[in-house]
Amino acid sequence: MKATLYRIHPQSPQSRMVEHIAAALKGGAVLLYPTDTMYAIGCDLTHREAITRVRQIKRLSNDRPLTFLCASLSNIADYAIVSDGAYRLMKRLIPGPYTFILPATKQVPKLVMNPKRKTTGIRVPDHPVCQALLAATGQPIISTSAHHPPGTELPPANACALPQAELFDAFGDLVDGIVDDGSEPRLEPSTILDLTVEGEPQVLRQGVGPV
Repeated sequence: MKATLYRIHPQSPQSRMVEHIAAALKGGAVLLYPTDTMYAIGCDLTHREAITRVRQIKRLSNDRPLTFLCASLSNIADYAIVSDGAYRLMKRLIPGPYTFILPATKQVPKLVMNPKRKTTGIRVPDHPVCQALLAATGQPIISTSAHHPPGTELPPANACALPQAELFDAFGDLVDGIVDDGSEPRLEPSTILDLTVEGEPQVLRQGVGPV
């Protein structure tokens, strides 16, 4: 069954469309949607069956943690243990293209966190559509990159992203809905910062966000 296409304005998301998409997320839908870095596959953080489907689509084993989006720094504190140093750094960098690795609280489903380290990856995106969906659902949203067709090799660093039409075709039969804000896909990922140890953050991946 082909995914439902949700066309939405990139800067001023229509409230009625946001409500439709939020309702789908709350009902357990898995979506392909744009972020401030690349397109992502995601679902409501609290919907276990949907998270399992995301893992199946990305072919991720349960020991591979999943990143999720939060609306704000205060929202992050519900799902992660934030030290004073981490708070100061995140306050300076968010919203933006950064993923923060932090010790998880009990609010984070086990199916999402790193099972050995008990850590989780959290982003606060600088993207009007993402922020509108986070506000409408009242829940974090899983966000795992969707920059190449599932089951194919990762593209080389100097490769171009798939055109939007090809990306939508690649995932159209795998997800329940596609959020289209008119933007072309990008290949630049977020910068990943490990903030689990007090002091200088460890850069696990250099992405769009400068360090």
